[in-house]
Amino acid sequence: MARTYDDPCGLARALNLVGDRWALLVVRELLLGPKRFSDLRRGLPGASQSMLTQRLTELEHAGVLGRRQLGPPTSTWVYELTESGHALAPALLELARWGSRTPLTSTVEMSVDALALALRTTFDAAAAGDLRARCSLVVDGDRLVATVEDGRFGIVRAEADAVDAELESSAAALRALVFTDEDVATAEAAGRVTVRGCRVVAARFLTLFPRPTPTGPHA
Repeated sequence: MARTYDDPCGLARALNLVGDRWALLVVRELLLGPKRFSDLRRGLPGASQSMLTQRLTELEHAGVLGRRQLGPPTSTWVYELTESGHALAPALLELARWGSRTPLTSTVEMSVDALALALRTTFDAAAAGDLRARCSLVVDGDRLVATVEDGRFGIVRAEADAVDAELESSAAALRALVFTDEDVATAEAAGRVTVRGCRVVAARFLTLFPRPTPTGPHA
């Protein structure tokens, strides 16, 4: 029998459904769209196959996600968030924003979807100003399209069409470009990133995500 909080508070009731370990990270991995089980394993390498299977089953029973079979030619099964699951996005963004200000202790690299969430939580509308741009991000083989318009930022998993610039790299390399002082020219010379299209837009895009200032006793 699953353990639950014997507490009528809405927060406790939410945690009864998504408070177990890995649950919200599964939701994170599905925010940009459906994924196969193998894709989820790749994005959550610290979760064992049995643990991931258990969490997926629990989240499906809770109505947070569902399964469906893709049509030909793949005919494979994927997991995707339900409307209820997508409603968790604002909470995840605020948790991620809060967590990004705590000391970094992890030694592993971000998944593509974790990096996408980091971009969403650190986007600086003031730095963007009146910039209007569409950038293709090809990260570890995943294709994302990031849009900056009217001081708002959006990112989706999609094929690029009519973009201003494209950046192709690993998640680690793109993270370094966004959140450290490494410049594009250095990364290009080292073969860590490829820039296509308007280089001015690409360089400007990378400045829109200031690294959060750590808070807390160990900041």
